[in-house]
Amino acid sequence: MSQRKHALVVGASKGIGLAVVQRLVQDGWTVVATYRSTAVSFQHPQLRWLKLDITDAAERAALMTQLGEAIFGAVLINAGIYGPQVQALAQADDRALTELFLTNAIAPVRMAEALLPRVQAQHGVVGITTSQLASLSENPHAEIPLYAASKAALNMLSRALSTTLDETKTALLSLHPGWVQTDMGGENAAIAPDVSAAGLVAQLQRFSGQGGHHYVDYRGETLRW
Repeated sequence: MSQRKHALVVGASKGIGLAVVQRLVQDGWTVVATYRSTAVSFQHPQLRWLKLDITDAAERAALMTQLGEAIFGAVLINAGIYGPQVQALAQADDRALTELFLTNAIAPVRMAEALLPRVQAQHGVVGITTSQLASLSENPHAEIPLYAASKAALNMLSRALSTTLDETKTALLSLHPGWVQTDMGGENAAIAPDVSAAGLVAQLQRFSGQGGHHYVDYRGETLRW
């Protein structure tokens, strides 16, 4: 099977990440997926699970060793948390804010940067799960401001990373998965995880070979920064 049909999904033991893994396997991809602490419920001959806390530098280094010489056609970094339940800055604990920005903004881009040499040149795609709420244009009323701010920081750090990708034509996607029925999105969310996952996988395939940095949702619609 070609490198273009090998994928890595970081943060995949449940919710959107797990749905993406299931969709990739269904579409014939060979997949490496990571989990942090949640017991993994889905197994498949084309799937290999590895443990990873994306905020832990030692575990990120261990993952790189475990991957060996693997080269991936698609990488999706999906790790993220909601952060403090109280979204008022004055009421948020400093430790919780540090964890929020480390998990949602800093660690994902560090992981992406480390993985770039393992992404197939000319055809590879790196997707990082962000949110429409991260945009000053798409979120004019600052809904869920602390979470949104962490994703806005993710977008900017991703933009800085994208400047290193021009020569290889690796596409970098800041992907909004939609409002999804997960533990974070809640049962009243607009779409099911499998709908979001199908869309995210479609975007990973659509942008193969295009290069550049793109801010799009699971339907492929361009979002305003």
